[in-house]
Amino acid sequence: MTVRSEGCNSKLNLHFIFTPKWFKFVQEMDSKKLALACRNLADNKKAENIAVLDVHEISSITDYFVIASGTSEPHLRAISEEITDKLREDYEIRPRIVDGTLQGGWLVLDFFDVIVHLMRTDVRQHYDLEGLWGDAPRLKPRRKKRVTNA
Repeated sequence: MTVRSEGCNSKLNLHFIFTPKWFKFVQEMDSKKLALACRNLADNKKAENIAVLDVHEISSITDYFVIASGTSEPHLRAISEEITDKLREDYEIRPRIVDGTLQGGWLVLDFFDVIVHLMRTDVRQHYDLEGLWGDAPRLKPRRKKRVTNA
C-alpha cells in the first residue's frame, strides 16, 4: 500500500504496517512447495514410504496430503519434530493443529493447504489413505543423483 501526501511528490510506504510478518513467507511457500518441503524433512529423519498426494481437484479440505511411515513412537516423534521445527525456524510456518497420539501410531500436522499424516506401518495399512484417495495424482520424488567414480 502506497499513500501520496498532498502537496508532496514523495510516496509513503505503509505496506509494512498492514501486512502481517508471516505474509511474505506464505507468499514464498505455496502449497506445493510446502508439501515438498514436508516430504524432504520427513526424509531427513528416514521416514518410510513417503507419498505426496495432490488432492486439490478432488477435495475441498486441502491441496496436498503428505503420508509417511515411522517404525516406532520415537521415530514418529523425530519425524514430527523435524517437520515442525524446521518449518518454524526457516519459514515461520506452524501447523494450525496437531492431532493424534504417538501411542495410537498416527499423528496429523495440519498446515491448512497441506496435511501431513505420520503413521506406524500397521496403522497406515489398516486405514489405507492412499487407497481412499486413489484418484489423487502423486507427486513423484526427485531422483537422487548417482555418484560416479571417475
